[in-house]
Amino acid sequence: MSEQNKPFVVTDRRKFTLDGTPRPDADPSPERESRDTPAEPAPAAAAAPPLEFPQAAAAEPGPPAALPPAAQPPAEPTPTAEADLPPAPTAKEMEQANAAYQQTSERLETAVRAANPGMDHPPAMSFEQIVQSIYMTTILQLGGGTQEGQAPKVDLMGARGSIDMLAILAEKTKGNLTADEQRLLDSALFEVRMGFLEVTQALARSAASRQPGTPAPGAPGSPGRPTIVR
Repeated sequence: MSEQNKPFVVTDRRKFTLDGTPRPDADPSPERESRDTPAEPAPAAAAAPPLEFPQAAAAEPGPPAALPPAAQPPAEPTPTAEADLPPAPTAKEMEQANAAYQQTSERLETAVRAANPGMDHPPAMSFEQIVQSIYMTTILQLGGGTQEGQAPKVDLMGARGSIDMLAILAEKTKGNLTADEQRLLDSALFEVRMGFLEVTQALARSAASRQPGTPAPGAPGSPGRPTIVR
């Protein structure tokens, strides 16, 4: 049979009848999607609201974190105490200040002598007087000069400062003293140092031998025992 005489066959591919029931002779194969019908674009997803993150509180500035020992920068040299000192006076300023001081001192001495007729002229200050003044101050701080029957008051810290003052004076004047001045200074230093050791040892023995119920050193009823002045 020629191609022109072949009967035209219409195939019904509907799966359901007009009343909505499935047709028994329907093609069980799935329907092919029409290539001519463009696929509908999927509905755009609703834009999600932007996520909100809690803002961190602004951190207060604090000290920088310590670096490990190997990464620490080299320490800056500390400025010397000389940087804080005022500028030294000039030679002319020193001369003017000395002249003004001498004039004022003479007027003061004249006024004192006029108020006290017959008063001897005070001796000029010397190196021996400076050493003797510090020496006597140290003896008093160690309890010397206490009247009989009274408990001596000992200022160990003050005595140590006075002894160190004499030691600095000896160090700074080394090689500039006469034989008599050097002998005076050495004797004063030796005596106050030995006196300091004797007083501290006496106080240590007194504290070690103190018994419960006995008066403390320097308390009423214990005359002669030294009292430390703090």
